[in-house]
Amino acid sequence: MTSTRTITLVVVSDDHYMILLAALINSVEAHLAPDVKIDLWIVEDEVTQEHIDKMQASVNSNVTTIHWQKLVDVIPLGWSLPIDHSSYPLNIYMRLFIPYFMPEGVKKVLYLDADMIVQRDISLLWNEDISQYTIGAVLDPRLKTFDNHWGGIKNYKQLGFKGDTPYFNTGLLLINVDRWRADDVSEKILAVINSNKNYANYPDQYGMNIVLHDQWLQLDKRWNNFVTEPFSDPYIIHYVERKPIYTTFKNGEQYKQLFYKYLNNTAWKGTEPISESRRYMKKLKNILAKFKK
Repeated sequence: MTSTRTITLVVVSDDHYMILLAALINSVEAHLAPDVKIDLWIVEDEVTQEHIDKMQASVNSNVTTIHWQKLVDVIPLGWSLPIDHSSYPLNIYMRLFIPYFMPEGVKKVLYLDADMIVQRDISLLWNEDISQYTIGAVLDPRLKTFDNHWGGIKNYKQLGFKGDTPYFNTGLLLINVDRWRADDVSEKILAVINSNKNYANYPDQYGMNIVLHDQWLQLDKRWNNFVTEPFSDPYIIHYVERKPIYTTFKNGEQYKQLFYKYLNNTAWKGTEPISESRRYMKKLKNILAKFKK
């Protein structure tokens, strides 16, 4: 499916986050222009057949075509993932390999984190011209610059950067596929992370911001609004930190209800919020998985 009215959308999810992904895609479909189709690529990290079937049943097949990619098949042969010190799952690195599993002829890809809800027609975002850039992204609303004292590029001086270098969030990426491959971006990012593990607190973002510091188009901030920060007229709401599927979500009842508005249009309708103990177990599993490599 490759036409000017087709959006190539890539997402990544393990079994635990499929519920988030279902709500995201329903929100995409709800706001999409009527003549636009979605070519949806899901990189799945040990997702059960039950959840694959539920996802298939949740999308509008007249709008969305799903392609399933196993995580282990996405990593190019001979490449290995960094073992960083964070509690983030290894699947955060899958966005680095998107240009390598896209079919011939796909020139642009939109990547979205699973913990988002869309409130505008994403074809407006898709039409952004990134022909002179490797990616389009949104300035991180909390970090903003490399010299942020708690989450920026802590060794920016040693790496030769100015402190006021803009810092983007990797939850939304509009990717120029040809340019990414031509510049060997994935290899450069992995090399940077491996060489600076002690500084890579947000490992994928750390590597991307360093390698692509002068190769990204700054998109309208409304395309990536953190639910933890003040905003108005959001195009996409990003549920950073606690997710709305947890009993401990505290970032506004209206945003929790908004999430469940879309979730209840899917096969996950009626799912009860998850306890804090299960959330901790998920983080522990992420950490242990890194030492099984």
